[in-house]
Amino acid sequence: MTKKQRAQAAVNALKEEYPDAVCSLRSKSPLQLLIATRLSAQCTDARVNLVTPALFEHFPTLDDFCAATEEEIAQDIRSCGLYKTKARDILAMCRKLRDEFNGVVPDTLEQLTSLPGVGRKTANLMLGDVFGKPAVVADTHCIRISNRLGLCATKDPLKVELELKKLLPPAESNDFCHRLVLHGRAVCDARRPQCQQCCMNSFCPRVGAEEKPGK
Repeated sequence: MTKKQRAQAAVNALKEEYPDAVCSLRSKSPLQLLIATRLSAQCTDARVNLVTPALFEHFPTLDDFCAATEEEIAQDIRSCGLYKTKARDILAMCRKLRDEFNGVVPDTLEQLTSLPGVGRKTANLMLGDVFGKPAVVADTHCIRISNRLGLCATKDPLKVELELKKLLPPAESNDFCHRLVLHGRAVCDARRPQCQQCCMNSFCPRVGAEEKPGK
């Protein structure tokens, strides 16, 4: 089986196992998703979803965020970790959206990554979920499972992203990454993958490898 064939097999298996490929972060607008994704760095999506309702109630619009101080934003996101840095980035991001993008979240990788605190992972999530463009979100689950499947042999997020872009059908790439997150949480755990329960164990080259002595 070639890498491309294995990638297609993975797409098919995960689609059947997780038909609803949705982002775990809750939001009601592109701006809210952008902010929630920034908050999710080194923080669980579950924690972010607990924090954002009050945050978005206090600052319902872009102008409300722009008029706030770092300290005011930080108060609402303290439990997300690195809250001072995140508050600074959110404020700077919102002011740049207002001043340089007419208050509209942009739809290109280059423009998105020009925003404070926005890297390729966040930008690709926005491109796929908001704008319906082919995108690969190389988060920790994507990197881990793609390596186990033999689709790539690197932990570098950019290299994983570029490798998967070569292998995945463009229309499937964004949903594939969401399904990897679901699968990583439910089955393909970092420490104890449940290979016998995995929907991809018939073609995964690493089935049981983590359980062997010395691994």
